[in-house]
Amino acid sequence: MWGQCLPRPALVRQARSLSIMASAASTETATNEENILEFSKKDNRRMLHVVYRVGDLDKTIKFYTECLGMKLLRRRDIPEEKYTNAFLGYGPEDTNFVVELTYNYGVDKYDIGTGFGHFGIAVEDVQKVVDLVKAKGGKVTREPGPVKGGKSIIAFVEDPDGYKFELIQRSATPEPLCQVMLRVGDLDRAVQFYEKAFGMKEFRRRDNPDQKYTLAMVGYGDDEMKTTVLELTYNYGVTEYTKGTGYAQIAVGTDDVYKTAEAVRTFGGKITREPGPLPGINTKITACLDPDGWKSVFVDNADFAKELE
Repeated sequence: MWGQCLPRPALVRQARSLSIMASAASTETATNEENILEFSKKDNRRMLHVVYRVGDLDKTIKFYTECLGMKLLRRRDIPEEKYTNAFLGYGPEDTNFVVELTYNYGVDKYDIGTGFGHFGIAVEDVQKVVDLVKAKGGKVTREPGPVKGGKSIIAFVEDPDGYKFELIQRSATPEPLCQVMLRVGDLDRAVQFYEKAFGMKEFRRRDNPDQKYTLAMVGYGDDEMKTTVLELTYNYGVTEYTKGTGYAQIAVGTDDVYKTAEAVRTFGGKITREPGPLPGINTKITACLDPDGWKSVFVDNADFAKELE
């Protein structure tokens, strides 16, 4: 019975049927991807905050407010979970990108790893900020001067936990906290993921063969100088980095965490927390990893607005 052969016409019909089914499935997949891509581009998204861990919350807040000019926006203690958060930035959370510092009770030191690079802050006078950092006993790792191969004046300083901040001399901007630099193992793969799954756009790309690295700026909006961007950096020949225990994630606003999770899955990301409300506060979120293992959390825009009320 199992060894019986079908007549040739029947084999031809079967082959045609299978071909039609495969073509239909392929068309359906392509259409679905197009719909998801369209959603990602039209979704109301904005980078909300970046989360990382610090060993002394009061000391870090003092450095950020006195040296970097940030404002303490709010602070919340969660004793049952044994941690405290502090939110700081240059404008209100409903319009500006901010930092969310996390202090875990009893933990005073973290490994930053090799993958995280730095945060970028746009300032009108780099030298003035550097002088202030020095006066307050802070650490300057690069004195003010033009960037290699360019004219922009920059400097680098470190906060009390060793997180690096690039100070970039620019005229006044609505978003001074302007960059989060992360290293990636495949720049084209990373950019395509953030464009398709996150709905970001690539503002520019710069290759630096003398220093053997290439970077790409991706983010939301139409003007890189007026928004916060991810600075994705590829160092020639390096495909893996350590994540450490300090840097945690960025948070991005969305109108639909469920569709966003579908987009992340479709375009090569990994969902680490299924979309849905958080216990206790009912804010809907979903968490994911990009192809390099960097974590992001998408937060429902309406729910986030209620948190800030």
